[in-house]
Amino acid sequence: MRLPENFWPQQESFEIMSMKMEVTELGPMKRALKIEVPADEVTQRFSEAYVELNRQVRIPGFRPGKAPRAILEQRYAKTIEENVIRNLIPDFYDRAIKEAGISPVVVEIPPLDRVKIKKDSPFTFTATVEIKPVIELRDYKAPNSMTLQQDKRTISDEQVDRALGVLREQQAQLDALPAGATLAEGDYAVVSLEGFLDGNSLEGTKKENHLHKVGSKAPLLGIEIDSHLVGKTEGDFVEIAQPYPAGHPDPRVAGKTVQFRLNVTAVKQKKLPVLDDEFAKDCGPYASLEELRGKVRGEMEKALKKDVEEAHKDTILSRLADTYQFDLPESLVERELDTIVRQKIQERQRVQEADAAHRADAEEVKQIREDHREAANRRVKIGLILEAIAEKEGLSVSEEDLNDEVTRLASELRMPLGELVKMIQAGGRESIEKLRIKILTDKALDFVYREAVIQA
Repeated sequence: MRLPENFWPQQESFEIMSMKMEVTELGPMKRALKIEVPADEVTQRFSEAYVELNRQVRIPGFRPGKAPRAILEQRYAKTIEENVIRNLIPDFYDRAIKEAGISPVVVEIPPLDRVKIKKDSPFTFTATVEIKPVIELRDYKAPNSMTLQQDKRTISDEQVDRALGVLREQQAQLDALPAGATLAEGDYAVVSLEGFLDGNSLEGTKKENHLHKVGSKAPLLGIEIDSHLVGKTEGDFVEIAQPYPAGHPDPRVAGKTVQFRLNVTAVKQKKLPVLDDEFAKDCGPYASLEELRGKVRGEMEKALKKDVEEAHKDTILSRLADTYQFDLPESLVERELDTIVRQKIQERQRVQEADAAHRADAEEVKQIREDHREAANRRVKIGLILEAIAEKEGLSVSEEDLNDEVTRLASELRMPLGELVKMIQAGGRESIEKLRIKILTDKALDFVYREAVIQA
């Protein structure tokens, strides 16, 4: 599936007249930009807005587009003022941050109802911005590249043999034990279990044709059955008395003893296939065991190479975090904490499936934020360093990069591509920008890794 045409936002350019600007420092990471739009520009924008309005509205007694401006002003003055403000602010704000040479993180612009504008007069507004820090980069590329210790791990024959053993387990068959044979640890039993209270079957305590590995210690309906299976054979019945405490949440069994009847309906033994050429053919398009062994070794070496690369990149990230010291934009830290809070709550809900409707209260959210503030600071810091490296090295994100990343994410999440695209579109520009920054910082990390020197 291809992503829709014009899925990624396109840049626009504007012809804008000169303006006045004052920059006031409100803190290490905060600036106030007082911007004055010249009267000529304001007048031109009003004129353009009324011309466009005249084409769209129908005034009784006048042909389309021929209504006098005075009548339009009487009827639509407030609407036109809001439209002019809505168009002027982003245009001149974009120019102001370029002239000021700052990289904004968060922008605060006063609401429209608090901003006044008059035709033929200058228009003034103030934008408060939180900015990215200026980072003096060093020691990340030749001739001062990072040095990393060589990872000398290799894939041994024993590791390949263990991997083949896993494949044998996956290809194993369960064969019936000889008649009269008794169960031992490692054997398999097909069992049925049912609970009775006062001689009557207890609803919700019945399980039939369940395959159980003897010695696995896996409970069945909350009952430990391993000790009752050892030495039993096909057709045996076992009575298990299970007492429940008075405080048990199920009032039917609280303070009572339930009699469980365990029936062994079959006894089986796992039979591993012989490790030979026929086994290799059963595993896939392999002509011989040696070919399968080579494939397994190749996949393991590929996984090891990826693991080594990730370990080296973790080292690089730690060194970057330790090398640079600068103030962090608080809004970015808070945004990162918001993400962490969502992730932690989702993790808890997955673990506690029965309480999936649980919603974290304010105290729980506060605790999560406190516990993970240091991690959020580190993530933001590393992200800003990598963005600075990307800018200095001229790295960029193309539409093809974005498409490739969306396709990769869809595969990783096992989600239809179209569904993921809809999710990204629903998130708007912010969602796309997060994706773009992730790709950009990954490219910057790859750049530093390629520049690093691996020492033996």
